[in-house]
Amino acid sequence: MGTLKALQTAFGAGFSTDPSTAPHSPVGQIWLHTMFTKIGNFLAVGLLSYDAAAQCLQANNSKPVDLSWHPPNKTSINNLSDVVNGTGVNGFVFNTSDTPVTSGYGTYNWCNMPHVRKQEYVVPPKEYKLEYVELIHRHHKRTPYAHNTFPHETYPWYCDDEALFYYGAPRPDGHSAQINWQVYTSDANPLAPEGFNGTCQFPQITAGGLNDSRQHGTDLFGVYHDLLSFLPDTYDSQKIQYRVTNNVITSQVAGQIVKGQYPGPFTDKPVSVAIQPASVDSLEPAYTCGAASDLFASYGVGSDATNWTLHLNESAALFARLDSISGVNTTNLDWKISFDHYFDNLSARLCHQKPLPCQAGNSSNCVVQTDADAVFRRGEYEYSFIYRDSPQSLAASAASFGIWMAELASNLRGAMGADNTTKSPALYRHNIAHDGSLSRLLSILQVDSMVWPGMGSEVVFELYSREGCYFLRVLWGGKVLRSSNPSLGRMDLIPVQVFLDYVDGLVGVKAAKIPGLCEGRE
Repeated sequence: MGTLKALQTAFGAGFSTDPSTAPHSPVGQIWLHTMFTKIGNFLAVGLLSYDAAAQCLQANNSKPVDLSWHPPNKTSINNLSDVVNGTGVNGFVFNTSDTPVTSGYGTYNWCNMPHVRKQEYVVPPKEYKLEYVELIHRHHKRTPYAHNTFPHETYPWYCDDEALFYYGAPRPDGHSAQINWQVYTSDANPLAPEGFNGTCQFPQITAGGLNDSRQHGTDLFGVYHDLLSFLPDTYDSQKIQYRVTNNVITSQVAGQIVKGQYPGPFTDKPVSVAIQPASVDSLEPAYTCGAASDLFASYGVGSDATNWTLHLNESAALFARLDSISGVNTTNLDWKISFDHYFDNLSARLCHQKPLPCQAGNSSNCVVQTDADAVFRRGEYEYSFIYRDSPQSLAASAASFGIWMAELASNLRGAMGADNTTKSPALYRHNIAHDGSLSRLLSILQVDSMVWPGMGSEVVFELYSREGCYFLRVLWGGKVLRSSNPSLGRMDLIPVQVFLDYVDGLVGVKAAKIPGLCEGRE
């Protein structure tokens, strides 16, 4: 009956009783010819729609999605001999936010990782329509965490070139003095602060990190508004949503991201960002997952697994040299079970053009660039091992970051209006997170070459439609992500259902499997 009504709409009510339009009349012959043409066009459109639907069905049901772990590529990053005996850091940048032009787009820059930019962005074929974008990136560069600073830092660190605001305003009044913190020390307080002397918090996003954040927002707007005409000219909270974690440094970045994208309405004006309760925050991630923590601990940091301790044992001389300069007690195991502490300390200095440290009271005993490079090689190796090289990495990451993955899957379904859901008005969701977030995400996606996600590291999920079918493109550092998993492969316009089946298989629809996974019941 629906087809009949469509035919009536397309062709009119039928033949007239007027003799002049009867089938045997000249006018009737013209009418018949016109109707046959319309019927042909109607059937052609119907067949095209049927073919498109059949192609979607075939793509979505071709074969089961592979949920197993697959190893990453073998590179100098995860080759222990290259890590221990090599020099340099694979051409990676650690001393400036401005990647040298000679290094090329996509070069790993710990201080300011590559992200989507208009100059290099590859626009998909015109028959693909962009429907939805969700991206996640690490915060931008900061001071080191206090527990990663030396017992006695030999020079101060000042942050007088920025202001960090912390205040509340009642609604609907909405007014408040703009309170910003000013760090100081008192001569009546005999205790030395943990971290550097000066006027910074440890951590806080530095002025340089704030500038990088604003540029990041500007670059994204240049692609999704200026180039693709996807984002609206004016901010619409129904279409554009920002999310942060309970760590304040992500909110410090968010202010500049929004400023870079919509500078007019939000200069010194409030904007709401989404945040989950600290105890269940899926983005940081901060929810308790005992089984995942135990699994990471069984093969990674703090474990006595031979394939983990091997690189630490091979680095005994490097540890001894660094300890002699830093003043860290040789029995302080937190500084010996991984290179995390030394990596954060040294990279933060170099990203802010600060000198590498010397021993207190002995300016001839200093960390030199080859020492720093050795630390950075080992840090990159550790992240590759923890999140990709170990066969247990997929299970540990899926359990500990699976809720965010399920939220992403739900957002994609909402953008399609799939599974009898009302199509969501949201066009763009922007998540500001941490290295632990990005590392787990890359682990779950089984990126083919793992690195420690540097400052501003970005993964973008782009949902496209074509003739009634939906496809997903995933960009890592501005380029199409390559997965070692054969079902995902080069994630350039793959059927979105393949990705949804992968996520559902690992963590369940709406993360239904996570409670069992985290309690060790799955």
